[in-house]
Amino acid sequence: MKEFDVIGLGNSLVDILLELTDAEFAALGFEKGTMRLVEPAEQAQLLAAYRDHEPRLVSGGSVANSVIACSQLGGKGAFLGCVGDDRYGLHYATEFQELNIDFANAPLVGETTGTCVSIITPDAERTMRTSLAVSSHLAARHVRPEKVTAATWLFVEGYVFANPRTGQHAIREAVRAAKAHGTKVALTCSDAFIPQVFGEPFREALAQSDLLFCNAVEAAAVAGGNTAAESFAKLKALVPSAVVTDGPNGAFVRYDGEECHVLAFPCHPVDLTGAGDMFAGAFLYGVTRNVAPQKAARAANFLAMKVVTQIGARLHHGAKQFWDEAAWS
Repeated sequence: MKEFDVIGLGNSLVDILLELTDAEFAALGFEKGTMRLVEPAEQAQLLAAYRDHEPRLVSGGSVANSVIACSQLGGKGAFLGCVGDDRYGLHYATEFQELNIDFANAPLVGETTGTCVSIITPDAERTMRTSLAVSSHLAARHVRPEKVTAATWLFVEGYVFANPRTGQHAIREAVRAAKAHGTKVALTCSDAFIPQVFGEPFREALAQSDLLFCNAVEAAAVAGGNTAAESFAKLKALVPSAVVTDGPNGAFVRYDGEECHVLAFPCHPVDLTGAGDMFAGAFLYGVTRNVAPQKAARAANFLAMKVVTQIGARLHHGAKQFWDEAAWS
């Protein structure tokens, strides 16, 4: 038995949830549904303009959200990422401690913590402005090999490939440690532009991975295909196991030699943030407990549905109850 079920490697970001009316959003002049990287000063200006809205702070980042989901279900998680010693970084480290997740790196003195302002409009769309700040400093020196080897799964965030000077080296170091000590490797695309723009290092990691998580658009970017089903079939030649989520059309799953398609649960979405992150964390929790892939995917879909019917990327209560309700019904 290993100490951790999942150790994540990714950007440590504090999600700042900001609900705006259509009129308030229009005044910003942002393209709806986009994610843009901004400098810390621009982020501070945006937050200052809406201070009276009292935005909510939630520790996150894509793979961090998955590790949190696994932990909420009863798994044991760890995370490799970088935060500063400012207000947001101390919030992040404290929250992970409260969640009983091993945050492997101490806050870096004098650095600014990465933030993601998630602007939520009445149509449930999210428009994000992300300031990576010190989260983008994640490098090979921040990888703790003894933590990686103590985990059943290493889960690598695709966004980290976007930093060739440091992030890609962190991924290589973590994957090297994992492969040397029997830790399985899961990879997420994060966004279609990752395999499109950083294809060579992404495919290098994919060749050493046991499992890929992606949505239909990302799957097409990796393997080609005109539909989610076609892309899923093509992925078989690239990675042993894969999950392709397709929103209201459910998910295609290949794991440990089994293949299935799992239906989505109908719902009225309020905020689409974090559905894929929840699915991945819940699915990894299931397979670390030898739950059949189809049953794990069904429960993961149910939890993802619960996430999109609320504001924010994380369920703050009831996760294990929802898992039991879906997995064993």
